[in-house]
Amino acid sequence: MATPGLLLLLADTRFPSGAHAHSAGAEAAVAAGDVVDAPTLERFLRGRLATTGAVDAAFAAAACRAALEGDRVAARLGELDREYEARVLSPRLREVSRQLGRQLLRTVRAGWSAPALDAVARPDGAHQPLVWGVAVAVAGGEPADAAGLVLHHLCGAVTSSVVRLLALDPFEVVGVQVAVAPIVADLAADAVSAASGPVADLPAWGGALAEILGEHHGTWTNRLFVG
Repeated sequence: MATPGLLLLLADTRFPSGAHAHSAGAEAAVAAGDVVDAPTLERFLRGRLATTGAVDAAFAAAACRAALEGDRVAARLGELDREYEARVLSPRLREVSRQLGRQLLRTVRAGWSAPALDAVARPDGAHQPLVWGVAVAVAGGEPADAAGLVLHHLCGAVTSSVVRLLALDPFEVVGVQVAVAPIVADLAADAVSAASGPVADLPAWGGALAEILGEHHGTWTNRLFVG
């Protein structure tokens, strides 16, 4: 079982692939006028949690389970990677996910060494949620830890980036995170349940606007975040 210190380290959004690198779509949403203050931030965050958050949490939990069970881990992670790829319609967002996966793996390997990490060390990079799942398993965590950690990072990416982009009151933003905490807990439990079933049955929630904004964000010459 993972020690609290190890899980806290993985949960730190200051990781190289954490909140300072990725806004989880918030930068594009701010530019589009969809997020302008704390109430619209909460609305945006709830939407992200219910769609891409639910998907990422389930895939992270499934990857963690595969790494813990150890039987044909490379093949199982490959299947998860293909299924996740099919759920991300935007080529740009697929690229960002793999880029963040490579960065995360590099960070994790600075502290851990395990055969399961080799299974996500593909040349083009594994999708980030899968790397999170394997990293949690290597650190001694369980699928529930992986799901909760991914959702925590999503909340951190959205809220911290909006503080920088709009100079919102950080105390108001903390209030937003507290308001969505029950949703995070429910989604993490749902993710663990989904991860015990067939890979094809994992969540496939998404949003057309998020995909369109992700593609548009990739064309910017000046941006603070990779996605």
